[in-house]
Amino acid sequence: MSIKFDDFEFKGDTKFNIKDAPTKVKDLYKNDEDYQVLLSEYHKKIDALQSMMYAHDRYGMLLIFQASDAAGKDGTIKAVFSGINPAGVSVHSFKRPNDEELEHDFMWRNMLKMPKRGMLTVFNRSYYEEVLVVKVHPEILKQSQRIPEELTEDPEKIWQHRYEDISNYEKFSHRNGTRIIKFFLHVSKKEQGERLIERIQDPTKNWKFEEGDVKEREYWKEYQKAYEEMINQTASKNAPWYVVPADDKKNMRLIVAQIILSHLESLKMNYPEPDEARHQALLGLIETIKKQEE
Repeated sequence: MSIKFDDFEFKGDTKFNIKDAPTKVKDLYKNDEDYQVLLSEYHKKIDALQSMMYAHDRYGMLLIFQASDAAGKDGTIKAVFSGINPAGVSVHSFKRPNDEELEHDFMWRNMLKMPKRGMLTVFNRSYYEEVLVVKVHPEILKQSQRIPEELTEDPEKIWQHRYEDISNYEKFSHRNGTRIIKFFLHVSKKEQGERLIERIQDPTKNWKFEEGDVKEREYWKEYQKAYEEMINQTASKNAPWYVVPADDKKNMRLIVAQIILSHLESLKMNYPEPDEARHQALLGLIETIKKQEE
């Protein structure tokens, strides 16, 4: 099955309006069994291409997931990458910066985890938190980030500079072989509320619930505006944003998997072929192995 995801893709050539972006689309699967079959097919194809990327050892791929609380980042990452060879995949979840991280620039801790060549790296939240949470709560700049006062006098310049820094870094990364794909899992406020209530009521899920999540819902409009501006300011041809409807988790996971597969398929890569001398040497080793069995 091929999913048409052009409507979810933003490369900076069209304006993104978050109010026009759907949080639910028509089901891409017939039933639960069909969903599992489709997802399994994606697993096999992604795993095969990731193995080739690992052997090719030229490209790295960074997958960034941003979303409101309870949009389904953890579950989507788990569902999409189940069955993929863990040797070629790394997942990093970024919480509030610790003291050491705050002693550096806002992208430092993420740069340390960028993918090596041949690797798929997943960021559960990322440097984009610095133009989301920090933008909605600008007091963080002075209270914990310890930025010189003269640099915080004009907040609008800070955000514009951060958009520019992020875009420049993503451009730099692309030029060095790292492909960056960014997902904004777009959940409705109503669906988010139902999921938060479910977390409270379900003993197997309420460990994930934080009281602060409810308080942050008071800033829903501010966050929606911040997401919209983030995408408009940092979407590009080489580092696109995908605004994925997140009210249906199964749909969301199928869309994400299809997008990842499509980007892997676009890479010009192959398994390394030995030169003639090495080929003959390897053939000679076959006889050695057979003799060892005698």
